[in-house]
Amino acid sequence: MKTVNAHGANIPQLGFGTFRMPEAEVLSILPKALATGFRHVDTAQIYENEAAVGEAIQTSGVARSEIFLTTKVWVANYGKDKFAASVEESLAKLRTDHVDLLLLHWPNDAVPLADQIGELNAVRERGLAKHIGVSNFNSTLMADAVRLSAAPLATNQVEYHPYLDQTKVLEAAATNSMALTAYYAMADGKVPKEAVLKEIGAAHHKSAAQVVLRWLIQQPDVVALTKTATEGRLAENLAIFDFALTPDEMARIHGLARPDGRIVSPDGLAPAWDQAA
Repeated sequence: MKTVNAHGANIPQLGFGTFRMPEAEVLSILPKALATGFRHVDTAQIYENEAAVGEAIQTSGVARSEIFLTTKVWVANYGKDKFAASVEESLAKLRTDHVDLLLLHWPNDAVPLADQIGELNAVRERGLAKHIGVSNFNSTLMADAVRLSAAPLATNQVEYHPYLDQTKVLEAAATNSMALTAYYAMADGKVPKEAVLKEIGAAHHKSAAQVVLRWLIQQPDVVALTKTATEGRLAENLAIFDFALTPDEMARIHGLARPDGRIVSPDGLAPAWDQAA
């Protein structure tokens, strides 16, 4: 699989996400995802499935060294008294001595950003994470985080799909040589029903879902997360490296963005989002 290199973090362009996936489901589908060829696995403390992810990886037959593993520190653990201990707990659950990428999950004004970034750097210096980054940060917070961090930040993981213009975050990522990791690529089920995407897919003998995943990874330094509990869709999701979208098709997909396209914006967590360019 192709990778995106962001400050030395070689992130496989297509990842397997485990958001809202119960442990039993993780134990069922993740070994099959790894057997199919996925090598990038994304979880988080708040998903409450790190233990299942760790067990699935350990019993999968795929060497830990071949897997790019990401987890995220939950906002309640940002304080200096909890941060490192929460990461150590995550590693114990994940049955590993380090993650490849550790992210701050959401902004949290209750703890100074300098402290959050300082703790992130401290666990990296201890070898508990090879690379560090952020998630759900707007472009202003990205700039602040980069300025405050001794180590380079590898990515900002954000909602990104055809209905949401993320130009400003993409520009901020490019300015700082960061990757953008896209979640909610299927826009909560809207993508497979979109006529434009189905039409483009028909021209390439691909599904609308495959078209969007291709659209994402065809953009510079963009990584896409997929999620499925259906074994049959694993190979389909991976089959996006054997075709390319034309510049016109890319533009048509970008043209689907709309002002109300954002889906994920929880009260008390979401920052002041960047407005569409």
